[in-house]
Amino acid sequence: MMVTIKNGHLIDPSQGIDCLCDIIIENGKISGIQQLEPKDKGHSARDKVRGGKGETVIDAEGRLVIPGLIDMHVHLREPGFEYKETIQTGTAAAARGGVTSVCCMPNTSPVNDNAVTTAFILARTRETASCDVFPIGAITKGQKGEELAEMGIMREAGCIAFSDDGRPVMDSLLMRRALEYSKILDVPVIAHCEDLTLAAGGVMNEGLLSVTMGLRGIPPQAEEIMIGRDIALAELTGGRLHIAHVSTKGSVELLRQAKQRGIARVTAETCPHYFHITEEEVRGYNTNAKVNPPLRTRQDVEAIREGLRDGTIDVIATDHAPHHADEKRSEFDNAPSGISGLETLIGLSMKLVDDGVLNLSGLIEKMTAAPARILGLKDKGCLRPGSDADLVILGTKNEYTVNPEGFVSKGKNSPFAGWLLHRAPAVTIAQGRIYRWD
Repeated sequence: MMVTIKNGHLIDPSQGIDCLCDIIIENGKISGIQQLEPKDKGHSARDKVRGGKGETVIDAEGRLVIPGLIDMHVHLREPGFEYKETIQTGTAAAARGGVTSVCCMPNTSPVNDNAVTTAFILARTRETASCDVFPIGAITKGQKGEELAEMGIMREAGCIAFSDDGRPVMDSLLMRRALEYSKILDVPVIAHCEDLTLAAGGVMNEGLLSVTMGLRGIPPQAEEIMIGRDIALAELTGGRLHIAHVSTKGSVELLRQAKQRGIARVTAETCPHYFHITEEEVRGYNTNAKVNPPLRTRQDVEAIREGLRDGTIDVIATDHAPHHADEKRSEFDNAPSGISGLETLIGLSMKLVDDGVLNLSGLIEKMTAAPARILGLKDKGCLRPGSDADLVILGTKNEYTVNPEGFVSKGKNSPFAGWLLHRAPAVTIAQGRIYRWD
């Protein structure tokens, strides 16, 4: 099968491309990219490179074309919690949001702490997924923090990283050993940084608002203490450490100092809710704004943005965490943490460009080339000839209103309902499969 995308404004940070191009796809791979001069506009690369029948032509005139996004922090819930999400519904939501590669966290039931569960996830992906799924294995058996999982066997089975996301590895010796294995296996350990003794019972950011609302708070130091420890262990071992969902000003500064000291194998991510909204969203006991780590203060939001701007934070991910509506309707203390984020990723992230935090190339790099580099996905996050034909054509519609009830995901839990966004995907192509949205 051959697909030609005509007249697209291609931005591919991995190659330094920012120009008008024709893109040719053959058999699910990028076959060629031809830069167009202004006089060439309206003429397909097909006319110049090869003719033939059985070709799909997509006119992308006036639209941005970017590599398919890689979301390195997603909860697909399958196996065990299919009432919240499945691989089928989660990857359909990903494709709708312009995400063509999903990295799924291991806190399923059973936990993905063995090769059999990894194989099940990959089999379900082949049967039902709309895009690629890359399993992340648990660091410890059952995510209990007591004994390392069989990381080497799971790596051979297809895990591309290891994390106990949802829980930290409180035992420093176990975390040291995990980082040592990460060096041997050449995969990142993705750390959920939370001191459970300091955060115990907390459900939102600790401060005046938590006191006013009568809710137990989680101080920012609960995150920062563990980030400091894990950076120290990464420096000790030379292991590959990736910090998940950074939320505080102090965390950004710890990461900045680590990079300035030359600890090159430490990377980090944040999520749209941490660079857009604050603990104020929790007022009225809004459980759709309950996340872990919790939403912080305006000062923290500005620090996260500065960390994205200066390169301290490498990646934007969603921490997509769908929940059933009945669970989120519980009282705030008992409601689960999480936001359904795949379908708002591009629109919310584009606001960073509008606000002058990042330019388009810098933003796209944090959702394509950077996660591909960290995870070792050589044929993802780029549109080089020979790479997988994963790309997104953004629409021209100026504004649209977020309506969670219209999400493809089973999870409708979003604090961004009613927000005006722009730049939604018009077409997603995942390994050559075409999904049209307008």
